Amino acid sequence: MHKREFLTAAAATAVAGLLPLTSASAATPVARGPVLLTVSGAITRANRGALDPALDQMMAKHGIQFDKALTFDAQALYQMPKVQIKPTLEYDAKPHTLSGPLLTTVLAAAGVPANGAFTVGMRAVDGYNVSLGLAELARMRMLVATHLDGHPLALGGLGPLWAVFDADTVAPFKDLPLKERFAQCPWGLYHLDVQRV
Repeated sequence: MHKREFLTAAAATAVAGLLPLTSASAATPVARGPVLLTVSGAITRANRGALDPALDQMMAKHGIQFDKALTFDAQALYQMPKVQIKPTLEYDAKPHTLSGPLLTTVLAAAGVPANGAFTVGMRAVDGYNVSLGLAELARMRMLVATHLDGHPLALGGLGPLWAVFDADTVAPFKDLPLKERFAQCPWGLYHLDVQRV
């Protein structure tokens, strides 16, 4: 009898240990807190339906449309593998440590293939919009930065999310004057629009 209980407990533990490995890789993030980032367009994973013009006011005013999207809250973004960069920022001409997941990692969570021909529109809360090819974003190692110098980016500052790369090391940006290096980097990022080329 003790042997049977031992084997049953051991089997349950083994199965429980395997479940996160098999489900985490295919799991679609579920936003439990306030949504910080919405990804729409040519995606294969979604956790929300179509844009609602009555309730999605800012997106509607920015002309965004979609029939499905994948949303991320802070916790979902914080749990992704992080990358750190230390560019000199144009705002104070000082190096700062920025960290967060690669933008390509966020897109992969939405089911966007890394080697596909896509453009990605990155829209900020003030309406600023930049569109770059997926291959270019990967080459630049663009982050969805969540932290600046170890602290979460703040709404009203450069956050809560900032699409940014290390402009001190990436050509041709490293050779530009500091004030011209970050034109491809919308702070206050809240929407990614993925489109097939």
